[in-house]
Amino acid sequence: MSVGARYPDLAGKRVVVTGGASGIGLATARRFVQEGSQVVILDRNQEALDEILTATPGLAGGVRCDVSSPNEVHDAFVQVDELVGGVDVLIANAGISYRRPFLEIDFNQWSEVLGVNLGGVFLCAQEAIKRMLPQRSGVLLFTASTNGMEGHPLYADYNASKAGVILLCKTIALEFAPWLRVNAVCPGYVLTPMQKAEYTPEMIEQVNQRIPLRRHADPEEVAALFAFLASSEAAYITGQYIPIDGGETA
Repeated sequence: MSVGARYPDLAGKRVVVTGGASGIGLATARRFVQEGSQVVILDRNQEALDEILTATPGLAGGVRCDVSSPNEVHDAFVQVDELVGGVDVLIANAGISYRRPFLEIDFNQWSEVLGVNLGGVFLCAQEAIKRMLPQRSGVLLFTASTNGMEGHPLYADYNASKAGVILLCKTIALEFAPWLRVNAVCPGYVLTPMQKAEYTPEMIEQVNQRIPLRRHADPEEVAALFAFLASSEAAYITGQYIPIDGGETA
């Protein structure tokens, strides 16, 4: 068990984090390294991946992968097998978004967003479950969003994809109970590179004033929820979508 670990049962667990080279994914990968897990990150940005692998020596490895590609996902999990010998915990986190009015969303954008945000979760979940079946144990955790719980203007494709992730979570949880636990985490506003790219500092402050806790979440706070849900402390939680939003949806 490494320094800073809070959940002893996560030590040695084989953990895959998609979208692990930035934002929530990176914070989550680092949290599981602190817990003593064997962590492999998947990301389609090779440059960012190389940077993180150099800066985080505790990682078991990193694989370049576009999660919307069935072939790339299959090959990535074969590499995961070579690196750590299987999967105990999948955190399907990779996601993209564009801020655009509904009538300005073309079908290429719609397909890209749904392909990464929902298709990627589907593909990675299938590969992970195939590896978990022989051991009859495992945890799947998906990054959904409060945008999948209620409507938000200018994000029709993103909202639809995250609502799909929530229902996919519930369906898989029912099909593979009692040995597999599946939950979705629904962050509200999180101060990630993706958020900073879409919002000016003034827009971020305007949003903060609408959140009861008056701030965005730190990625590390979402990572802490993932660690809890993966641990035996959450052994009776499955098929749920859990908001972490500073009270926004209250």
